[in-house]
Amino acid sequence: MFEMLLIEGLAIGACYGLFGVAVAIIYKTSDVINFAQGEMGMVATFVAYHIMVIYGFPFWIAFPATMIFALLLGMAIEFCFLRPAKNPTVLGLLIITLGAEMLLMGAAGWKWGAEQKDFPFLLSIHKKYEIFPGLALNEWTIGVFILSIVIMTLLFLFFRYSRLGIAMRATQQNTNAAKIMGIKVERVFSITWGISSMIGAIAAMFFAARSVLDPNFMMEPFMRAFAAAVLGGLTSIPGVVIGGLFLGIIENFFGYAWPEWKPIVAFVVIILIITIRPSGLFSKHYVKKV
Repeated sequence: MFEMLLIEGLAIGACYGLFGVAVAIIYKTSDVINFAQGEMGMVATFVAYHIMVIYGFPFWIAFPATMIFALLLGMAIEFCFLRPAKNPTVLGLLIITLGAEMLLMGAAGWKWGAEQKDFPFLLSIHKKYEIFPGLALNEWTIGVFILSIVIMTLLFLFFRYSRLGIAMRATQQNTNAAKIMGIKVERVFSITWGISSMIGAIAAMFFAARSVLDPNFMMEPFMRAFAAAVLGGLTSIPGVVIGGLFLGIIENFFGYAWPEWKPIVAFVVIILIITIRPSGLFSKHYVKKV
């Protein structure tokens, strides 16, 4: 029982961490906490559903098409909502992303309806493989672990060695200096939102496969992913993943012992971390001197 609770906690925690990375990438580059992240993933998942169920295409065609849509959606939101804002405050940026969230949720409800749907995912939560004697993992769990490792490796290589990744890091460290060095900061912001949207769409499809698909299905996963990001530190991508793993384990064991209290675990984590260590467990806390 302990082993299964641990594995399940790590699996759902990896999914939280993966979605939290999508939030952290935008925050690292543009200092914006994107509260529309969940709905961006939700709409992209509905697009995949539409391609597979309505048009009848297989997952291998629906997935790359959805990734292209998610990339364009993220870039469009940055271009249409964030870029026109002139010298916005932090509160103003939050309100803008909340407005985008409401717009996406309303559009999804209008297009696909409010009823719950089963998402035809490639990996099943019912088909299991015996890894060790007495320990069997389903395809969904194995897929989450493999995908998290692959995406984290690709992100490390991207930020470390690619010109665009280095430009994103430079923009995050000092926007004005990046402009002076010839980096097209607005283009970097746009691409950052697109990449974040793609990662969020992948995580959202995993969440949909585990539950149901409707316009509201990403609200709780977003709050847990945000809690994971706060726990690990919004400026540390590896920290966000580790925070997701910690949160998944805590939530799974807590939910097993006291199921009725499981929904509040993420909120308790957010409150405690903001109170005790606002920068998160794996990020440095900087104090701005005036």
